[in-house]
Amino acid sequence: MPKLIPAKLIFINPVNFLAFGFGSGLVPKAPGTFGTLACIPLYLLLSDLSLIHYVIVCGLVSVIGIYICGYAADALKSHDHPGIVWDEFAGFLITMIGVSFSWGNILFGFVLFRIFDILKPWPISWLDQNISGGLGIMIDDVVAGLFALVALHAILFYMS
Repeated sequence: MPKLIPAKLIFINPVNFLAFGFGSGLVPKAPGTFGTLACIPLYLLLSDLSLIHYVIVCGLVSVIGIYICGYAADALKSHDHPGIVWDEFAGFLITMIGVSFSWGNILFGFVLFRIFDILKPWPISWLDQNISGGLGIMIDDVVAGLFALVALHAILFYMS
């Protein structure tokens, strides 16, 4: 079980604050799920962007996330502390690329992303186990987001 992190250490450092998903990663049970939930308001803010601008933001969130997650992991002396949930932010935003806003689509995207993130089918599991540092923290969620993106678009295509 990971050690409990004092909230003060997260809230006084802006990089840790981002890594912990604006504090959502401090939830003791299922921090990844709560981190994904905390990303929904960010998605709502971004959902009106053009597709190209939305994809650029997803890329920036992912690339900057390598630094953010690596910094927090080093600061906490932890390979991938469960409270570091910026990777869930990136994965969920990727899941929602090109998806029109509706609460049903958000729910589908949320559930699909969490399934791929939790079950980690190959190659997600391989990436999770074999890549370290900030890139290792981010890459499995980015790929889980891509898997969920494809699944979500397939579901929406067949439902229309």
